[in-house]
Amino acid sequence: MEAPAAARNPADVEITVTSPDQMRELGRRLAKLLRAGDLVMLSGELGAGKTTLTRGLGEGLGVRGAVTSPTFVIARVHPSLGDGPPLVHVDAYRLGGGLDEMEDLDLDVSLTDSVIVVEWGEGKVEELTEERLQVRIHRAVGDTTDEVRHVTVTGLGERWAAVDLSVLSA
Repeated sequence: MEAPAAARNPADVEITVTSPDQMRELGRRLAKLLRAGDLVMLSGELGAGKTTLTRGLGEGLGVRGAVTSPTFVIARVHPSLGDGPPLVHVDAYRLGGGLDEMEDLDLDVSLTDSVIVVEWGEGKVEELTEERLQVRIHRAVGDTTDEVRHVTVTGLGERWAAVDLSVLSA
């Protein structure tokens, strides 16, 4: 379900993705815009492609280890293979509370040195920073094999005000 046009931020970038390979490529392009201290919040239905996008981010950031869903471990740290920031990949799906429930993950400590990607983070990690990238992935739901995804990327805060997100749709 797409958000009504009136509710969209004019700085939003809308991207249509038609395959898992394209979702990974979007992640690789997005990685070029990221730096240590960035928080990326991913939202979308089950199977929308959040982890696939994060795999591309990991490839683009040049981190060690296969990026897989951290659903059962809650968070995985992927150290950089070069001089870039590590990737902290969090799945907040099973966490019901807000940031208090996530304190044991020390995300606030990791934030300055890492790129933190949180799946299912809405209503849970916004208190970490006002400056974040919000990525919403919409897909057809129900009994369908439709691979089309509509991705909306929104930069929030001063950090993202001067970043040209339209390069993601290239």
